Amino acid sequence: MTTMQQRRAWRPFLAAAFAALIALPATAAGQPAADEVTFSKDIAPILQRSCQKCHRPDSLAPMSLIDYDEVRPWARAIRNRTALRDQPGVMPPWYIEKDVGIQSFKEDPSLSDKEIALIAKWVDNGAPEGDPADLPPPVAFIDVNEWEIGQPDLVVSSPSVELPGESPDWWGHIGETPTGLTEDRYVAALEFKEVTESSVGQRRATVGGLFIVHHLVMDILVPDGEDDDSPESRWPVHEVGRNADFFDPAAGKLIEAGSTIFFENIHLHANGADTRARVDVGFKFHPRGYEPTRQVRGISFGNTVDLDIEPMDPDQRMEAFFTLPEHTKISVYEPHLHAPGVRMCLDAILGTSIETLNCAGYDHSWVRVYTYEDDAAPLLPKGTILRLTGYFNNSPSNPNVADPRNWSGGGNRSVDQMFINIMRGVYLSDEEFAEEMAQRREVLNLMPGETAVGCPLCGDVEVPDLAEGQQQ
Repeated sequence: MTTMQQRRAWRPFLAAAFAALIALPATAAGQPAADEVTFSKDIAPILQRSCQKCHRPDSLAPMSLIDYDEVRPWARAIRNRTALRDQPGVMPPWYIEKDVGIQSFKEDPSLSDKEIALIAKWVDNGAPEGDPADLPPPVAFIDVNEWEIGQPDLVVSSPSVELPGESPDWWGHIGETPTGLTEDRYVAALEFKEVTESSVGQRRATVGGLFIVHHLVMDILVPDGEDDDSPESRWPVHEVGRNADFFDPAAGKLIEAGSTIFFENIHLHANGADTRARVDVGFKFHPRGYEPTRQVRGISFGNTVDLDIEPMDPDQRMEAFFTLPEHTKISVYEPHLHAPGVRMCLDAILGTSIETLNCAGYDHSWVRVYTYEDDAAPLLPKGTILRLTGYFNNSPSNPNVADPRNWSGGGNRSVDQMFINIMRGVYLSDEEFAEEMAQRREVLNLMPGETAVGCPLCGDVEVPDLAEGQQQ
């Protein structure tokens, strides 16, 4: 008998032995050991915080993970998906890499290394339930339409759209909807939700199969009907799987009384079922009397034209650069690629030093908005060069790519490519920049000359003119 034949002959016995091992009780007496990882004590709290928002009845996920009986059949899948960490397919869908750059973000559902290890240990030990008395109180979900921003102060619905289950992509504007506001209000946060009004036929078995709106660009028209297209006036763009947007607390965005939302550009993508849907936009307002002291800006940059994605190549890389024209506090990092995109990194170049602000994996089924915590948002001086690096996998190993044998370039279709950081932030005067850095020094307890990730000059008392130095 050959060595390979001997190995194959042993496989049934090894499998039976392994099954017997995982079925053994934790102790000889059949009682769980004191340090045993159980569903009730250790795993249920993790699922409540990071999983059950989607994994519950009538929500986005394909299975509910509320109680032990629901979770146990999926134990190995949960272990495997959480172990992916920042890679496409990881659950929960949060792709910021943990070993580089800034780590403090608002509404971060990701798991810690300890939590990932607990899940692995629980599954590898047979996924025991433990004592039901150890279960935390159940989460009081509202319904599938629960909002990340809390109950909105205003919800405005787009006109409904209809799309046959088998049809080409469609772009265009779909009309306007009055806000109904009778007074000016400043927006602290907003969130988009696609609402399916009717669906006939079998939808595709993907995350995107739940929706037909690939993206939606909106503008808010003031009562005189004029459209201000300046960077300050632009609003976030809705995309499949997008989470909520929170503005800088000092830079609320104004909606004037009597304004109208113009849904100026929508991209529809068929999902296999004849579908009628709309997009609801929820706004959370600052309190009455609030006045912003700064102005939020869209600072997007990247490349949507000169893209060259070769077929059957799993390791492709592209770069784009942007020089900050003013001192800047970045509030949002939002990688945007298309199906072959798998990773994006943002670096800050200051003279001869290069610092990675963040790297994030990318999965086109879940577009993520990463909003920095206020005391961690990058504070960068005028003249800083931002470098954006995108990584692309156009090969059979990327399940998001329909046919990796095809070359593709820049464009708006789902099979075309994009490479953008849809960044937002505020520009600061010399005085505001110095004040922000002084606050950061105090919060982080920095000594003179020390630096912090994303704040390279926080240890300096004076602010140098970096733009002048780099031009010499």
